[in-house]
Amino acid sequence: MSALPVSRTAPDGSAVVRVLSYNIRSLRDDGAALARVIRACAPDLVLIQEAPRFFRWRKAAERLARASGLTYVTGGATTTGPMILATLRVHVERTADILLPRTPGLHRRGFATAVVRVGGARLGVLSCHLSLAAEERYAQAGRLLAELAALEVPYAVAGGDLNDRPDGRSFRLLSGALTDAWAAHPWGGEFTSTPRDPHQRIDALFTTGGVEVLGCGVPYGLPGVAAGDLTAATDHLPVLAALRIPAAAR
Repeated sequence: MSALPVSRTAPDGSAVVRVLSYNIRSLRDDGAALARVIRACAPDLVLIQEAPRFFRWRKAAERLARASGLTYVTGGATTTGPMILATLRVHVERTADILLPRTPGLHRRGFATAVVRVGGARLGVLSCHLSLAAEERYAQAGRLLAELAALEVPYAVAGGDLNDRPDGRSFRLLSGALTDAWAAHPWGGEFTSTPRDPHQRIDALFTTGGVEVLGCGVPYGLPGVAAGDLTAATDHLPVLAALRIPAAAR
């Protein structure tokens, strides 16, 4: 497996940014293994799903951020699960937590969003966890595209647990409007569920036009990412991407 590019900022202000998407199952598994995986991936941004959202959830989120060498940006209980973490390399301009309409009998969903700067690059970010119900999931995928556009930035990345495969209607809606990072430049592994029996890709990262995907996939074989940690950390495998973001127009 070729090396995934490291984070860096070019003289022209453009930036290579590492983005990780990870469903952490409310920290119900091996938290130390989870933190080790995140650290080894060396992400600038982490799009979390199933973040802690009940009693003392903020303290749990802060503990995970510290153990992973990151800072809390937004989301968690305020979005019913999606959350964003970042390194100090990332300057946060603004955040918005979005709750989606509630369907009786189903878990309420939401998006964690932010606009950030890395070097001279400006980037919109969205973390999502779409519904298990097909019709609701499709509506949420459409809302995701609308919210991403509402960030009003030229470049953006969205990711999360889609609860849908690439041939599914919701996944296809997103990949038709955005770039599916794995399909654009596959690196590492493809399937994200489940860690002990990977057989389906239901977690993904998507980018808007102009963002160059330098590699994306499950970080098998990445130095520091132990197979035992991947199976112990949670019930999903992470998706890691290296993206080149052009410098913002002056």
